[in-house]
Amino acid sequence: MQPLYEGKAKRLYTTDDPNVLRMEYKDEATAFNAEKKAEFDNKGKLNKAITLAIYNMLEAKGVKTHLVSDVDEINLNVKIVDILQVEVIVRNIAAGSFCKRVGVEEGICFQQPIVEFSYKSDALGDPLINADYAREMGLATEEESAELKEKALVVNDVLIEFFQQCGMKLVDFKIEFGRTRDTGEIVLADEVSPDTCRLWDLETGKKMDKDRFRQDLGGVMESYAEVLERINKHV
Repeated sequence: MQPLYEGKAKRLYTTDDPNVLRMEYKDEATAFNAEKKAEFDNKGKLNKAITLAIYNMLEAKGVKTHLVSDVDEINLNVKIVDILQVEVIVRNIAAGSFCKRVGVEEGICFQQPIVEFSYKSDALGDPLINADYAREMGLATEEESAELKEKALVVNDVLIEFFQQCGMKLVDFKIEFGRTRDTGEIVLADEVSPDTCRLWDLETGKKMDKDRFRQDLGGVMESYAEVLERINKHV
């Protein structure tokens, strides 16, 4: 295998199959556009296991992902995709940057999910964009933007129900999509984990995601481990 790419939370390597990459989950944690950094033992192992379980569950529900196969504790094999530089955020409950932008109190439930797009650019801080921006910047056609929103809302419906079974509220999440090299189909890529989802305990409201790192709440890996334990009971 040859190193191909290293991001904030994962590394990608080539494999013997030209259509498949090896995705390695790192123990590093970042927040606020990598202004805050730390390393946690077993973070990569936990996020890999959570993503694998959720991807398998989503695939069973008809949501196509770039997952190919499990490898080991920190690695997955995934299809090569051309990542769309449009990140999709779905919000069910007010939290995080949404509250800061518009002055809404955390915890308010929305009547319907809010879908946001952001331009995938660390240098610019992943600024919010819309379908018109995406079209004019050559990031996605109007049809593709509509498809991204539609797919994200399907993922949201599936995840809300699943996490509720696991005793958690899905507050919001950020996902990425990519085009497969062979068919050009847009599929879910990257990861679904407490790094990319806000999850609150249904009964207590305890935060069980990366906000524990962002807000110095402590017990970061303990919460990730609890998320995995709950998920494994329902997959």
